[in-house]
Amino acid sequence: MSLVARHLEANGLSTVVIGSARDIVEECGVARFLFTDFPLGNPCGKPWDAAMQRSIAGMGLDLLERAWMPRTTTQAPFHWDDDAWRDNFMRVDESNREALAREGELRRQLQEEMKKER
Repeated sequence: MSLVARHLEANGLSTVVIGSARDIVEECGVARFLFTDFPLGNPCGKPWDAAMQRSIAGMGLDLLERAWMPRTTTQAPFHWDDDAWRDNFMRVDESNREALAREGELRRQLQEEMKKER
């Protein structure tokens, strides 16, 4: 998404990236970035929390309007209720290695079946 934002900016369309992977997004050099310190896949807030999602979307629009310097990053003031996701994020160890390997194999099989159906 960050590279798409840079392409759009280079062609005259202003963008705001709302996301969680701060190191990656900032490294790509997007013009405007609203950082939400949430698990990946939840950049606009918690599922079913419409008030939080509206607020984050509004912050993104405000950033679009007010950012006057390139590579502007703003951090949303919200926090995920349970920080346990940090302990488990990208964790591979003996407790889950077999299950992850099985899931990976199932996914590869499904992808092969989908290719054959085309």
